[in-house]
Amino acid sequence: MPILIISEHDNVAVKSAVLNTVAAGRKLGEEVHVLVAGFECDQAAKAASNIEGVTKVVMADSECYRHGLAEEVANAVVSIAAGYSHILAPATSFGKNIMPRVAAHLDVAQISDIVEVVSSDTFVRPIYAGNALATVVSADEIKVITVRATGFDSCADNGGSGIVDLIDAQPAKGLSSLVNQELTQSARPELTAAKVIVSGGRGMGSADNFAMLEALADKLGAAVGASRAAVDSGFVPNDYQVGQTGKIVAPELYIAVGISGAIQHLAGMKDSKIIVAINKDEEAPIFQVADYGFVGDLFEAVPQLTDLI
Repeated sequence: MPILIISEHDNVAVKSAVLNTVAAGRKLGEEVHVLVAGFECDQAAKAASNIEGVTKVVMADSECYRHGLAEEVANAVVSIAAGYSHILAPATSFGKNIMPRVAAHLDVAQISDIVEVVSSDTFVRPIYAGNALATVVSADEIKVITVRATGFDSCADNGGSGIVDLIDAQPAKGLSSLVNQELTQSARPELTAAKVIVSGGRGMGSADNFAMLEALADKLGAAVGASRAAVDSGFVPNDYQVGQTGKIVAPELYIAVGISGAIQHLAGMKDSKIIVAINKDEEAPIFQVADYGFVGDLFEAVPQLTDLI
């Protein structure tokens, strides 16, 4: 049976985590379908059909899917679930909102945050804030799975030749509605998709001092992140947070400035290819995972580093 991927999109383009989810799906079978549920979402469906390895795009176009509300999208997924052996979605806020509902409707156990596919019924997922890996075997007829994007290399967003099949939309449930949304606007890369991230912690001391990191990030073409301690202190907004209760990232380069390295933060960034830590405390846990470490005053080191670039 084919594999179904739930696409996260904005009705125009698919999100980068979908590419990693498709890669996970391809490890389960050669026939990979992508569901695009949206409103006037032809462009998103076309983008999904171009993804490497996608054989078919199932498009459900209706006003009720415009904002990706969990009740409506889950209803669309359940309506076609019988034709698939596995249903996958990225382990983003979008996927985590929808997939438990799908699993409940299908009366199966969801498998969350997988980082490896062992076989068609066996998967590996992190537990205990990423300090251990659990191998999970599912006996359910339909596997409902969320995929941690950092665990799989992304597929190419071109080169695919999937057909687009328009299906009938399900009647709107009307259980929820979008009242308002406030989206952060930034010229910098989105945190989970950035190849370079500069993050600050409580050691930055204040919100004003994050300007140093922003200057460094601008030189590197990087995104700016933060530890939970920095967010809780009000230095930066919540969407900057990297860690177990924030965003999971795995950039090519992660620069941690004034971050001690609490286990919850390490769970969100330790898969980064290269980790550079700057901290005045040589005993800070961040140095245990860092490839390169600098023990010293960050208020001297960061401006000097910025000037050198």
